[in-house]
Amino acid sequence: MKKIQVKASKNYPVIIDSNLLNDSGNFIKETVSPLPAKVAVFCDDKVEPLYADKVEKSLKSSGFETFRFIFKNGEAQKHMGTITQMIEFLAQNDFTRKDLAVALGGGVTGDMTGFSAAIFKRGIRFVQIPTTLLAMVDSSVGGKTGCNLSSGKNLAGAFYQPELVICDTNCLETLSEKDFACGIAEAVKTAVIQDAELFEFFRKRITNKDSETLKQIIGKCVEIKANVVAQDEKEGGLRQILNFGHTLGHAIEKLSNYEITHGEAVSIGMAAITKAFVKLNKVNPALYDELISVLETNNLPVKHSYTKYELFTAALSDKKRNADSITVVYSPELGRAELLPMKLNDFENLISAAF
Repeated sequence: MKKIQVKASKNYPVIIDSNLLNDSGNFIKETVSPLPAKVAVFCDDKVEPLYADKVEKSLKSSGFETFRFIFKNGEAQKHMGTITQMIEFLAQNDFTRKDLAVALGGGVTGDMTGFSAAIFKRGIRFVQIPTTLLAMVDSSVGGKTGCNLSSGKNLAGAFYQPELVICDTNCLETLSEKDFACGIAEAVKTAVIQDAELFEFFRKRITNKDSETLKQIIGKCVEIKANVVAQDEKEGGLRQILNFGHTLGHAIEKLSNYEITHGEAVSIGMAAITKAFVKLNKVNPALYDELISVLETNNLPVKHSYTKYELFTAALSDKKRNADSITVVYSPELGRAELLPMKLNDFENLISAAF
């Protein structure tokens, strides 16, 4: 079992191994202090039949009273209406600040559970149990929580750290090829901006059956993110490098009405922004070719059907935009990232260069 300590406003461990769900109650009992009396398990209707009984059984055997909240699967559910239902559920079951919420699922579940925990009674504790590769390598670590608004992705939220993250790699075996590839996109992103050696893993296609390889990939991604978060928890500077591919990716998600998944959109966003910087002579064309090869090898898209105007307009709602500028992330070489603040008209020209 690999354990990585995240050091932020709250320090907490991330544990990575197979067969962890059966002991999830013990891990919580050993980590969360003072112990909660009640634990609410939040999951969607796709994850619930797979893992909820197993987790609740472990929680009950560790002495916790459990409650279960289920919502419909999908990014379309990631809105304030669902958040309201989640915090009403906590209130109706008399949860106190000493009790605990558990996010059992992918990034949508983790983001919304964390946000609900952050705002219910001005903050109760929560634990992340990610069941997707995307959540394990990225969204479950670092304390970003939130939901979407009609104007854009993740425009409501809070920085709120969990007590513990439990990554059971057995959960990856039930992912569809599409959902698994979405996690590979975030792992590739991490490699491009911080670790050229990690990038080598993806030159051949990784599948959800590659258990030992996945443990290494998840561990390395978590270590990298933990290091970044330790230096810049609230995204004042360095942490923005983790948004490589995301500004255009979020725009693509929004334009598709979230039919294009987050991982797919990030893949397209990385390809587009790298192509644009190649045309500006800031990136070697060889890096672009390597990136495209790795993404396509791992069953990820690199093209979209939107116009320059559509993409630019949608990107203006990005939460990292200032009044008249936006910070763009690009990689000049494998393993390194740069932040480039741009005026909006220059950003529009940059998007044009991606076509």
